Amino acid sequence: MRIGKSALLSSIAVSVLVPTTAFAQTAEEGVEAEEIIVTARRQNERLVDVPASVSVIDAESLAKTGADNAQGFAQLTPGVTIVTGTAEAGDTQINIRGINGARDAESSVALVVDGILKTNTAQLNQTQGTLRQIEILKGPQGAIYGRNAAAGAIVVSTVKPGDVLEGAVKLSYANEKTMEGSAYISSPLGDNAGFVLSGNYRSTDGFYRNLYLDQKVVDDQEVYSIDGRFMAQLGDATELDVKARYSKFSGASINFNSVFHIEAFGGAFFEDVDAHELRYYSNIRPTNDQRSIDLSAKIDHDFGSTRLTAWALYADVDQSLTADGTSADFARYISPALGAPSNATNLAVQNKCFATTASLTGFPVNAPGFIGQVPVPFIFAPATGSTFGAYSPTTCDGTQLQIRNQKDISGEIRLASNTDSALNWQLGVYGLHIDRTVGVSLGADLGQGVSRALYNAPGSSNPTSQLFNDTFKTDVYAAFGSLDYKMSDQFKAGFALRYDVEDRTTSNLVPNVFDPITGAKINPGLPATGGIADKSASFKQVQPKVTLSYTPNSSTNIYANWGIGFKSGGFNNTGSSALVNANFNIPAIGAGVTINDLFRKERSSSFEAGIKGSLFDNRVTFDVAGYYTRITDMQFFEFFVGSFGLLRVVSNIDQVDVKGVELNTTAKIMDGWKVFGSVNLTDSEIKENASRPYTVGNKSPYTADYTINLGSQIDTPLNDSMDLVLRADYRITGATWFHTVQDQTRSTIFSQLLPISALALPGAVGNANYSVAKRDPFGVLNLRFGLEGDNWNVTAFADNLLDRKYINEAIPAIEFGGSFISPGARRLMGVEVGYKF
Repeated sequence: MRIGKSALLSSIAVSVLVPTTAFAQTAEEGVEAEEIIVTARRQNERLVDVPASVSVIDAESLAKTGADNAQGFAQLTPGVTIVTGTAEAGDTQINIRGINGARDAESSVALVVDGILKTNTAQLNQTQGTLRQIEILKGPQGAIYGRNAAAGAIVVSTVKPGDVLEGAVKLSYANEKTMEGSAYISSPLGDNAGFVLSGNYRSTDGFYRNLYLDQKVVDDQEVYSIDGRFMAQLGDATELDVKARYSKFSGASINFNSVFHIEAFGGAFFEDVDAHELRYYSNIRPTNDQRSIDLSAKIDHDFGSTRLTAWALYADVDQSLTADGTSADFARYISPALGAPSNATNLAVQNKCFATTASLTGFPVNAPGFIGQVPVPFIFAPATGSTFGAYSPTTCDGTQLQIRNQKDISGEIRLASNTDSALNWQLGVYGLHIDRTVGVSLGADLGQGVSRALYNAPGSSNPTSQLFNDTFKTDVYAAFGSLDYKMSDQFKAGFALRYDVEDRTTSNLVPNVFDPITGAKINPGLPATGGIADKSASFKQVQPKVTLSYTPNSSTNIYANWGIGFKSGGFNNTGSSALVNANFNIPAIGAGVTINDLFRKERSSSFEAGIKGSLFDNRVTFDVAGYYTRITDMQFFEFFVGSFGLLRVVSNIDQVDVKGVELNTTAKIMDGWKVFGSVNLTDSEIKENASRPYTVGNKSPYTADYTINLGSQIDTPLNDSMDLVLRADYRITGATWFHTVQDQTRSTIFSQLLPISALALPGAVGNANYSVAKRDPFGVLNLRFGLEGDNWNVTAFADNLLDRKYINEAIPAIEFGGSFISPGARRLMGVEVGYKF
């Protein structure tokens, strides 16, 4: 339904967090239309009354910005950055004020959709049906919203069925054959029930071409989802809400180039991550498949003075990727490393490697790579040998298969007060069971593609040379409660408490066999005989939160809050510690890095104080906040590459301190025209890090020094039936380090190999200088311009209008001597049409 223009413009004036807040949703009973209503504390209240930083995007704002997932929400929100989709579709890490969600660990940001907590990080960047409102809460929210909310929470509300038949459809087309479509229909079913059915579809060829395959199979994708919602009033006091969701993604994976940071070699061996020219030429077409199923039911019962809410969720997410390997430069599948062929598999691998290299001699790969007469790394035969780098067009770098499948069942029961009194309270319990299987398989490339089986025996078309494969089971039990007390019309205080217990076990699934390529155990953690024993651990944490609020008048709030955040520890794939110790913690390299198969829980203590309100008869709104957070045992993703292949693990940074300030403001210049701006400044420092002690004093990884949002929106009538709408958003993201190792030089695998190679150079020549692994500041301008009627719109849009080149992520592999970088989105220009009834 179209909200009247006067109500929309009034709501602009009371927006307190920008640029995300533009228009108020339909007013709740007893609340004036210009107020923005949120559920930031599990209850309906005015946004200005919430004693914390909360950014809000309602349905009208979502439509005018085009945002429909976490990536779009983060781009509009100060102090929030995101890395998503670089390795695979479910690979999403959201950073809020210096706390990052480590890849392969639990998220630091809770995703709550229509009151139900989603538990799989793979769902963070999925569309979640027809959106009505988004709330982004900053700071620890575990005491209120539960598990994995150490950095904050994204609270999503979708369309509910109404009293009349209504619906909408939206279609768009842009360059790179990018097509998007969404539609929903909502209808009552009798007097006391109704349903909403919605669907989303997107496909694109992507921005980059594989030069060897001559196809756009680098960042192509196709994704669709179907959401259903049924709601019914079961009597005067009970409401039932049942939802079902299916989503399917297919496309490319491992959208990376490798770059070297070996300073002594110079030239292309010492390259800044921002200056690299991205080129792709893998002989393996990378694939990525993800399938998600969600089923949930929620019931609310009003007892009069109290309200009972109970829900249950079943989720099943299966995802897998296949891609080229990363090992060519370290000779895993190349004869000098293998020695004389000792079996048929060795001979087949070597022959294939030689044959494809011979056929591709002179093929233009990224500098410093080249394909010479023989398939060996440069350190063994510098005159005639090849330097492939990762993801080469030959078979010499092998293949990789990764799977991450998770099923979980969760539920919550909550009883809360339901009266307009000075004291409000809630009590509840939560439970969750997770079954997760993770496998990472490396195999020899015999030119016959990648097998979808994790283990392939010697003599097969894709024999396995390294395998990590474990099942992880998690049982979570939690109890929580809160009290909010209104001491007077001006003073309010709140206290919330949650206690979590997470019991985790892991079982190894790797067979006790040998690598047919090198003769070593297929998993470095395997004992001489038998298998790897099961492991278990329990992680517990009390999470309190205290809030204070002083409202000298109805439009101003001075607030402070403090809370504890918690993220459970867990297990890396078994054998990770043994592999790192055997390959890097040796005298020739002396990495001095500590990786354990068990990583510790993360705990944070966060304080925030601020003031928000409005001036000049609500024509100017503002929100100013300062914050300080101490993170203990911050979980951090590490990537290792070497002659063994690749390894993904989670480590711990013992202590990180983060402090910062944030300012948001909106000004209504005249009716129909507003401008907005925000800035976040974050100062972080690693105080203690036993994993890599020399990184003390460096900044928190994945944390931008600052974010700046600037923009304007014009919504003005051209005549009685048509409006002109213009929206511009400019986002500047400050300099960002992606690793604890920053402006430092470290020894690498090359430091070990150069002294014993034909070059006979000192080991220090192979050291890497990571000062060039920082992403520089960059700005992205999005523009939307269109015409809008009562039930239609035609909009031209340009995302990244200036076609700014920037990297999405750089993953330094410290002992590899370089980084793996993935590009950000390029310019996308198109037209969108929509119709609603």
